[in-house]
Amino acid sequence: MPPLLTRRTRQRLAADAALLAVALAFAVPLVWLILASVDDGAGLRVRAPEKPTLGNFSAVMNEEITFRPMLNSLLLCGAATALTMVCAALAAYPLSRFRSRFSRPYLLTVLFTTCLPITAVMVPVYGLFVRIDLIDTVYGTALFMATAQLPFAIWLMKNFMDGVPAVLEEAAWTDGASRLQALVRVILPLMGPGVAVVAIYSFIMLWGNFFVPFMLLLSPEQLPASVSIFTFFGNYDQVAYGQLAAFSILYSTPVILLYTLISRRLGGGFALGGAVKG
Repeated sequence: MPPLLTRRTRQRLAADAALLAVALAFAVPLVWLILASVDDGAGLRVRAPEKPTLGNFSAVMNEEITFRPMLNSLLLCGAATALTMVCAALAAYPLSRFRSRFSRPYLLTVLFTTCLPITAVMVPVYGLFVRIDLIDTVYGTALFMATAQLPFAIWLMKNFMDGVPAVLEEAAWTDGASRLQALVRVILPLMGPGVAVVAIYSFIMLWGNFFVPFMLLLSPEQLPASVSIFTFFGNYDQVAYGQLAAFSILYSTPVILLYTLISRRLGGGFALGGAVKG
């Protein structure tokens, strides 16, 4: 066998082994999560349950542990996502449609703000919220979470908006539409898959945010599910891994359902090829 072919074969096998190792690193925790959720004696080891049971789900499916925190998460993350999408669309439009020497530096500055750790600003934010009476309020927490998510949402929205031909917007102006009407009725519908991507990404990032609601929400009845997972450990002398796994599956369900419902549309991409004929 030629040496070159042997070298290529070794490289391919090494790449396959590395990919397999990465896949196992992601798959093993998921397998443990599923198996532990139906095992009364679950521990940290990955093992098949002797007698599968739904007792762990029954133990956590009550108002205090699951239902109220999940509703709080839906309200908090839904409001923050909606606010993020509105502000991102309005901010991305002038960046996409108007050319300026400051556009690129501004976009790089916006992107740089996503690199700042949220812990670096939480102390002054907490002090500000105390002074303006926004501490322990859902709308105040949603406002800050949307603000923290906004920079990357603007960057993504602007890139997707660049893919919409400007001639379609100009045609809407000819028919008497204003810039805002053209944005809402022409541009955003045409970039529907892109809007969906930004919305899903924003919602998932907000859904998994633990630190912000943990700092800004003080009342136990207002805590979202991302924080109630933390308090779940403190309610037992020993960690009930089976119940924790069951709660984690329930906590992941809304995000999985959201992605599943619109995955077909995301796979369709942008169908703008025939929109500029003539």
